[in-house]
Amino acid sequence: MVKACGVFSRSMYLIRGQNNINLFKKRHPNISMSATIGNFDGLHLGHQAILENLKEEARQLDTSTLVFFTEPHAAEYFSNKGLIATKSPPRLCPWREKFRLLNNFGIEYACFLKFNSSLKSMEPKVFIKDILEAMNLKSLIVGDDFRFGAEREGDFTLLKDWGEQSSVVVSNTETITYKGERVSSTRIRKALMENNFKAAKELLGRPYTFSGKVVFGNQLGRTIDVPTANLWIPKQRLPISGVYAVNCRLKNKTYQGIANMGVRPTIGGEKPVLEVHLFDFNKEIYGERLDIEFKFKIRDEKKFENLDFLKEQIQKDISLAKKLLQ
Repeated sequence: MVKACGVFSRSMYLIRGQNNINLFKKRHPNISMSATIGNFDGLHLGHQAILENLKEEARQLDTSTLVFFTEPHAAEYFSNKGLIATKSPPRLCPWREKFRLLNNFGIEYACFLKFNSSLKSMEPKVFIKDILEAMNLKSLIVGDDFRFGAEREGDFTLLKDWGEQSSVVVSNTETITYKGERVSSTRIRKALMENNFKAAKELLGRPYTFSGKVVFGNQLGRTIDVPTANLWIPKQRLPISGVYAVNCRLKNKTYQGIANMGVRPTIGGEKPVLEVHLFDFNKEIYGERLDIEFKFKIRDEKKFENLDFLKEQIQKDISLAKKLLQ
């Protein structure tokens, strides 16, 4: 078990923020790194190509692997500050899921950088000096469209020049395409919002899933004979909305069910909630973690006149979901 600046992980060490970089270096002064930087939302095939290159470079240089990622995403920050007119894009996965995916991919170290006014306005050369140089890098890989620093003035050319002066191997990864188009988080979000789970799976390299802990809800489902598990969801939007037929993984067992992602307008809900009803299942699972694979969209969420109409519709949803999942 490795302590990661206050977070425990089975393998990957998490450096929480720029303020902890110096603490990390004091504890581990002799570690040299091969690194990459990015959002890595969803860890799709394009991200995986970068990470495979990173691991190969680390093997050649006998270094450890390091991923820098920012939270929140820049678009979320600008949206929340009212600096852009549009809403921030939905998340493919919250940062804890991103951490888990990086860990499972075999990355040894991750550095979480908080995207705030300080990081936003940081001059590119200051970013290089205070963050990159502080981590004893031997190599750095970035995506072919990577930009950084104030006004996004930092680019690959600047990094390449710095690398040549500092004996750091700086390289970029060419765009990964699928069916003639660039693999991107934006493309996957679009596929999910269009209920094209097949395309999302092909671009992610795995089925789209959401993993969350079961938390206490208002237990309304019990009163209409459809008990549900409420999952904790991040404050960021998810790229799904409505009623779905799903497969759920709980303690290495798979169950079929239906899931509703929405505000539950029939009971006057306001905040988004993810509820899951597992078929032929009646156990207390508070605190457990559920992995939900979204298979088919059944319908959009709607407001019913009363709970009886809602209950009737849910039974129809269950019947349809069972047919779709056969």
